[in-house]
Amino acid sequence: MESRVLSRAGTLSSLPHLRKPPREAVSSASLVAVKAVGSVADGGNLIWGRQLRPELCSPVLKKEAVLLRPCLAAASSPAEGSDSAGEAKVAPAGFFDKYPALVTGFFFFTWYFLNVIFNILNKKIYNYFPYPYFVSVIHLFVGVAYCLVSWAVGLPKRAPIDSNLLKLLIPVAVCHALGHVTSNVSFAAVAVSFTHTIKALEPFFNAAASQFILGQSIPITLWLSLAPVVIGVSMASLTELSFNWVGFISAMISNISFTYRSIYSKKAMTDMDSTNIYAYISIIALIVCIPPAVILEGPTLLKHGFNDAIAKVGLVKFVSDLFWVGMFYHLYNQVATNTLERVAPLTHAVGNVLKRVFVIGFSIIVFGNKISTQTGIGTAIAIAGVALYSFIKARMEEEKRQAKAA
Repeated sequence: MESRVLSRAGTLSSLPHLRKPPREAVSSASLVAVKAVGSVADGGNLIWGRQLRPELCSPVLKKEAVLLRPCLAAASSPAEGSDSAGEAKVAPAGFFDKYPALVTGFFFFTWYFLNVIFNILNKKIYNYFPYPYFVSVIHLFVGVAYCLVSWAVGLPKRAPIDSNLLKLLIPVAVCHALGHVTSNVSFAAVAVSFTHTIKALEPFFNAAASQFILGQSIPITLWLSLAPVVIGVSMASLTELSFNWVGFISAMISNISFTYRSIYSKKAMTDMDSTNIYAYISIIALIVCIPPAVILEGPTLLKHGFNDAIAKVGLVKFVSDLFWVGMFYHLYNQVATNTLERVAPLTHAVGNVLKRVFVIGFSIIVFGNKISTQTGIGTAIAIAGVALYSFIKARMEEEKRQAKAA
């Protein structure tokens, strides 16, 4: 999907009747992280695409080109001095052009499906194999293997990386690794629904970092919209039946880690497509995660950890569970990237909120987690607060974009 969007935009640049977007828009379009996301995740909270290529939603492009379709090869490269460029023929609209809403809906469905399956399978593994550091390494290892195979077959083509870009990506990858590991520590320690409720506080940390670290002014309306989030998480935490401090503190560290990932991502601007960016970040994060996994869990795993898991479920199921949880982790993050690049910020915000609702709801049903009335009410208030915050922030971003376009 990434390569198709890029190649389509590249072909259109040769047509004289479509104005090439300004250089500033192109350079700012590839902010590395998101959701990033954060998303993103959540076993990784990756929403890699939340801030990528905002020019695809730009009113300027919407006004000048309603449908972006690839040109015929012969028409896209006319002879020098020829006037045939203005008469280039456009290929007939395909299924994806005729039914964009249906295709976007399919992407959302796939994103939610993969995310729910990942969270359920991840928690099932922790029920018989409680080693989150090692499992976090497996998540990234399977994803990196997937990226290497994709590069080998040219889908997508590997983009070269230089030392300057590497220096920019290392802080992003370190924060991503820390956030990913601590998320999994929380998933292993408490109920999936409770971890996701705590992680609903991520917008609060993002706003605080923007205000007090980056020096950006946060409107009072945004701060007020975060009040229900804080109140809801507090209510849910006080009566959560699976509560323990390891799970709670790990989820909070994850929120902080992903907040700093977002800060460093704003400094890492590149023209590289998000699929390649995500691959390089995954590789660096894997290298970062291996040492603590070996030091903290290695001796126990070799002594009885692997043997206990194999004795409980068998070697084939144990290996297949680890493989598939890693594959679902990578795929749901990649599909999230492709999905969020297709929609406007407001749709993206609503999609993220609904994703968390789906994960919490399905995890309660599948694992039969008992929750108190206060925990249920607190979770609902927190999710509603996130929805309100996301709505207000998306509207503000859209107004800024329209002002710049004008």
